Amino acid sequence: MSGPIRVLIADDHPIVRQGLRTFLEVQGDIEVVGEAADGDEAVALAASLDPDVLLLDLKMPGLNGLGALTELAARDLKVRAIILTSVSDRADVAPAMRAGAAGFLYKDVDPAALVRAIHAVHGGQVLLAPEAADAMLDGPQPDHPATPVLLTEREREVLALIAAGRSNREIARELLVAEKTVKTHVSNVLMKLGVQDRTQAALYAVRHGLA
Repeated sequence: MSGPIRVLIADDHPIVRQGLRTFLEVQGDIEVVGEAADGDEAVALAASLDPDVLLLDLKMPGLNGLGALTELAARDLKVRAIILTSVSDRADVAPAMRAGAAGFLYKDVDPAALVRAIHAVHGGQVLLAPEAADAMLDGPQPDHPATPVLLTEREREVLALIAAGRSNREIARELLVAEKTVKTHVSNVLMKLGVQDRTQAALYAVRHGLA
């Protein structure tokens, strides 16, 4: 990938936006292309500036982070959004991920870890803070330590590619199989792992060393 990663910052606190901009702009391969103070402005700037990654606060006046994610999806804007919040309500994680977030971090994240997260999400991965990952896995993750052995070799390959952020079409291309075959494998993987969606499957894979 050529050129710097283009980042848009959305937070209602000017000092937070300024701090993030100051830190990110000293990175050699990240460019902050804009700042938004609320969800409406974030969506508008995402449409006009075409950033690669959006750092999105959850709690903002007017349209909040979850609403912004919903609007971004409705307008088919392809920016990869990382929730960056100071609120540690576990109930916020799943709705944000299902609304299209590619990452979920807290504002006490180590600065170097934030840079790594921006690169990872830009590269197609899903990345969550450990507490957020635990929140996602609490509901559908029963005590099945032996579950991974039930996966076939092909299903393990599919799971690893899901964890890498690949779409069904990309998985089919990489494994040289039909996309319909991949859909069947994905359905089987979700069923065997006892999870509800691809994000939870990716988290399971990371947690159990299958990614």
